[in-house]
Amino acid sequence: MPHLVILYTPNIEREADMTALCRTMADAMLEQRDDEGRQVYPTGGTRVLAFPAAHHAVADGEGDYAFVYLNVRMAAGRSEAVKKRIGDALLEKVKTHFEPLLAKRHVGITLQIDEAPGQVYDGKCGNLHPLFNK
Repeated sequence: MPHLVILYTPNIEREADMTALCRTMADAMLEQRDDEGRQVYPTGGTRVLAFPAAHHAVADGEGDYAFVYLNVRMAAGRSEAVKKRIGDALLEKVKTHFEPLLAKRHVGITLQIDEAPGQVYDGKCGNLHPLFNK
């Protein structure tokens, strides 16, 4: 963790560089610091994935509307102030990335951050963390 999953309507793919957005968001997540100045998200656990929605309906369907939904899922344990700073920082990156698109078309954008307390199961397997825990 953390994972950022981006779901979007495919009608923006020609106008929005989603690969660049993924990198921008991953970098923004890695820049986040807590109140003591420590990195909030572990480098090896930070993942950003983007998927076009194969099927979608946006608003009244009368226009070529678009939508982008970003969901950050992270483990519990951060203060409310840190979570707010993270949300504000990530939303600012999203706004900047989509500014040219918003000037041309109607797009709804939602960014949500969810915590994972109360998870029933949290299995992990992989070898990314050791690369960055030196």
